[in-house]
Amino acid sequence: MSRVRVVVAGLGDAGVLAALHLARHRTLVEVVGISARPGLVSGQELGLRLARPDAWAREYRVPFDRFRGLDGVRTVHASLTGLDLTQRRVHLRTAAGEQASEPYDVLVVATGVANGFWRHGTLERADELDEALAAAHARVAAARTVAVVGGGAAAVATAAQLAQVQRASVVTLYFPGEHALPHHHRRVWAQVRARLERLGVRLRPGHRAVLPPEVERGEETGPGEGPVRFSTGQEPVDADAVVWAVGRVRPHTAWLPPELLDEQGFVQVDPTLQVPGQADVWAVGDVAATDPLRTSARNQGGQLVARNVVATVRGRPARAYRPPRRRWGSVLGPMDDGLVVFTPGGRGVRIPRRVVDHALQPWVVRRGIYRGIRATR
Repeated sequence: MSRVRVVVAGLGDAGVLAALHLARHRTLVEVVGISARPGLVSGQELGLRLARPDAWAREYRVPFDRFRGLDGVRTVHASLTGLDLTQRRVHLRTAAGEQASEPYDVLVVATGVANGFWRHGTLERADELDEALAAAHARVAAARTVAVVGGGAAAVATAAQLAQVQRASVVTLYFPGEHALPHHHRRVWAQVRARLERLGVRLRPGHRAVLPPEVERGEETGPGEGPVRFSTGQEPVDADAVVWAVGRVRPHTAWLPPELLDEQGFVQVDPTLQVPGQADVWAVGDVAATDPLRTSARNQGGQLVARNVVATVRGRPARAYRPPRRRWGSVLGPMDDGLVVFTPGGRGVRIPRRVVDHALQPWVVRRGIYRGIRATR
């Protein structure tokens, strides 16, 4: 029997994990991955990316040829331009500017979302990514005053990471509610707030910012500049650098037929992550409308969709994805003294820095989650 051809559209965090787990079944499936970048460029840890880009790149920017588990996966550097459900073909524009297409037996949509300058779907070369990373870091590193706008984990972590590294800068966090992290257990904010205050971050609750046009359209290319204006009555504030981390997400689904999408443009899925009415199309990650927080981007969604595709090919039942009620895990990211991981009940568990560096990253993440990552030459 010939192998089933599985195309994974999008090789971000969720897509890479799906491809890695599909590739374990090489006698059953042939895996092709399509990516707008020549490697994994994670959307995680914006704060670390801005404050310490070299440290961020070591863990969150990985060329595809360093993943041992992708050795049997053909990767295509291209942007997605269309989908023919009848012919079962994905249409592409390659990095060379040529039009092409890839046939599939099964399609896994993992194209993610746009959410600020650090998460976009633009076709990008490695040197262009180098320049963007350096420019964003240089902008905040030179700033005497930094305004971080947003109340989610990305904004909170960015304020913490910048305050930890840039001792001479004044970092202020503006968020609209009485407290930040509204999707976490209330105990989490109490602990995170105390850490922010120790780092010298100035907290400004009740400040709902007016989004500049480029942020509204998702066209910002890096940290901006002040003033920041508010719809909640406060006077505008100036800042040398402004990081907009407001959670305004836009799914990368313009290439998909409208009948696959919900009213907000996310891919409709049933509990098994299969697209209703499409036996050969699945979706996972931030692009999949699993629940209001689209939590299959985490919580082993990539592993589950791979498991369900393989089970379906073998004629076995698929398993349902069960989204968690609250966000959990790390909030601030790796800090100088280690990593704090929060449970769904809001309890913080600190992992010392030496354990993060010598056990968690090399053994749990690189070997366990990513099934082996080769060292750089």
